Order: sequence, then C-alpha cells, then structure tokens
Amino acid sequence: MTIRVVRGNPTPEELAAALAVVRARAAAAAAAPSGAPEQRDGWSDPSRIAAHRLPRPGPATWARTYWPG
Repeated sequence: MTIRVVRGNPTPEELAAALAVVRARAAAAAAAPSGAPEQRDGWSDPSRIAAHRLPRPGPATWARTYWPG
C-alpha cells in the first residue's frame, strides 16, 4: 500500500496519526467475518429522520425544518 501526500506539508506526527487510522481500519476490515453484514452508521439510519415530528405548514416552516424549536 502506498500513501502519498498530494497537498500540504504534514508533520511526521500527522503522517503517523493518519497511517495509524488507515492501518486500524484495514485491520478491522480484515478481522470481520466474511459475509457478515456491515454495521450501519447512525447518520445513515432513516429512522433518525422519521423519529421527529415535522413542523406544521406556515410561512416559517422552511426555517424550522432543521432547527426545531
């Protein structure tokens, strides 16, 4: 595996941190049993959006869509 810095000038500590994350993810992927379903991320779960009641229609509904109050 080759990692190349395309932009910027990272310090050796930053490169080591990035490499540690990449290696940890690769090790976790290799340790997962084959054919096992991937664990879903909470952000992509549709029930997270449906769990909240939608705002009532009105002139300021668009503002309350993402900022319920």
